[in-house]
Amino acid sequence: MGTLYLISTPIGNLEDLTFRAARILGEVDLVLAEDTRRTLILLNHLGIRVPLESLHEHNEAARIPSVLERLRAGGTLALVSDAGTPLVSDPGERLVPQVMDDGHRVVPIPGPSAVLTALVASGLPSIPFAFLGFVPRKGRERREMLERIRTAPETTVVFESPERCLELLEALEPEWAEGREVAVARELTKLHEEVRRGTPSALAGYYRENPPRGEVTVVVAPAGTSGDGAEADAQAVRALARALLDQGRSPSRAAREVADRLRVPRNQAYSLVQEVAADPESDGS
Repeated sequence: MGTLYLISTPIGNLEDLTFRAARILGEVDLVLAEDTRRTLILLNHLGIRVPLESLHEHNEAARIPSVLERLRAGGTLALVSDAGTPLVSDPGERLVPQVMDDGHRVVPIPGPSAVLTALVASGLPSIPFAFLGFVPRKGRERREMLERIRTAPETTVVFESPERCLELLEALEPEWAEGREVAVARELTKLHEEVRRGTPSALAGYYRENPPRGEVTVVVAPAGTSGDGAEADAQAVRALARALLDQGRSPSRAAREVADRLRVPRNQAYSLVQEVAADPESDGS
């Protein structure tokens, strides 16, 4: 039986690599890297000499048989992405289940994550939250994701390219007239790290004058929250209420959590939670 390590690597600052990650990178037989050139920079920084092999979205399926063969021979392999935690909008989703099905160990080595870094730096509610990956560029998938963000009862985190960041803010702008906030985090952990929070309209105005550069992560406040304390959208309240009730919360506790998370009056939250609790077939809509 072999072992596949899933190693989180720095999203910018090389000092963020953990001691454990550095040790294991130096001990494995082979490192599978999304971009061998970028990973080589990290390994050279650490003074590590270990064989590298590419594994990215275009060759992942073709690489699986040779990876399994190495593991069956008792090998130890590491999987890394360009930055952050493997499989989070990065290669590995097809490989890992097959490694598990073949009976080998899969060991995660936790560390840097742009998702969590942006979330905790945003100043927006951190629990619950949803990560949706990259925003589709166009078509039905883009419209559906924007609608999901618009109605989400939890904070939503997405990745976006700097070239399309302004376009995303402009797409959100009409739905946030009451002051619902968004945070744009870019160049996290790097020299020019920046986290800006405000309405999409205000941020769009800023980035029209100052086009963003570098990696961008966007964090969107839950539906029903606004800078002026406006009441939550009833659909968002019902959706969160249904989720909490399904998790075993009592109606009174669910009402308290809804009121706290979505910043709505307790009596409004309690009334809507009672409605949802009385209709077990309701999906919150």
